[in-house]
Amino acid sequence: MFRKLYDWTLRQAAARHAPAALGAVSFTESSFFPIPADVLFVPMCLSKPEQAYRYALIASVMSVLGGIAGWAIGHYAFENLARPMLETMGKMDSFNALKDATGDGAILLMLVTSGFSHIPPMKVVTILSGVISFDLKWFILSAIIARAGRFYLLAWALRRYGEAVVSFVERRFAAVAVGLAIAGGAAWAAMHAF
Repeated sequence: MFRKLYDWTLRQAAARHAPAALGAVSFTESSFFPIPADVLFVPMCLSKPEQAYRYALIASVMSVLGGIAGWAIGHYAFENLARPMLETMGKMDSFNALKDATGDGAILLMLVTSGFSHIPPMKVVTILSGVISFDLKWFILSAIIARAGRFYLLAWALRRYGEAVVSFVERRFAAVAVGLAIAGGAAWAAMHAF
């Protein structure tokens, strides 16, 4: 089933309605869809580099809105919607491990790392944020920074360097995300210290 979803997502990148598909995948991947938006975003930017920033805007806005939907699912409908979804995707153990070790600082750090590198998966973090009632304003702000930062940085790199950047991103993006997460966590801690 996962392979069929992946193949379907790749086919959408070449379709006439690719921007709408990108918006839909960006929205759903932040709350329940198992395929990251990059599978559409990267080939779309490579095929039409002049549209890369437009695609980044679509992906960023829809991803943040999807994250808010994930937060609402966790906050208002965990038992009825989120738990069955997480169990179906095999993410319940990850979710419980994160929940046991979570405070506001940890959630903020996870929002940044998942927003940039999908570690841990964005849908798990958005639902968890709702379950523990993480402040929605901070949630939205961190989601905007992480998701827009990821998509716009990737759009810029794809416009400038083309396919050469894809292999670089695949090899080193997690390390960049960790560095940004540490910086974001330090900024959050500094803001709450005063």
